[in-house]
Amino acid sequence: METIFIPHLLKSPDRQRVIIIDNFIPSLETLTPVRGTLLVRHGGNFLEVSVKAETIVTLTCDRCLQQYNHRLQLNTSELIWLDKNKDYDSSYPLEREIAYEDLSETLDPNGDFDPQMWLYEQLCLTLPPRQLCGANCQPPDFLLPEKTAIDGRWASLESLKSQLSQSQN
Repeated sequence: METIFIPHLLKSPDRQRVIIIDNFIPSLETLTPVRGTLLVRHGGNFLEVSVKAETIVTLTCDRCLQQYNHRLQLNTSELIWLDKNKDYDSSYPLEREIAYEDLSETLDPNGDFDPQMWLYEQLCLTLPPRQLCGANCQPPDFLLPEKTAIDGRWASLESLKSQLSQSQN
């Protein structure tokens, strides 16, 4: 997927671009290519990006540590504001209070939009936070030997401990 130069969207029919997705995304290991459609529409002072896509990923169960396949289905949209002043001056402190309404994504209206990166981020957000292979998944049974072998270097300490316990009795 190529990046989209935002001013070119204004010259496109209906001020939008539809991208058919049928490929693997770098940095995201999937069993099948990501398939679907992505729509980028220029709304004047914002971009409306929506996607319907799906793929299959292999996950590792948090409980039993076995691998299983999981279908990721994505049906989402996002408004990305276009703001020339999105890059704040370096004189701003690194830590500052930000209003809730300012927590939105912004792009330069004369810049580029990377649909592949946006799709990657959305797919990562749909990964389940708790990865369980099934409702009845059980942790593996660990059998510990009754008596573990003692490292020879600790044998003298073990004999001293047994002598002390005998002398106290």
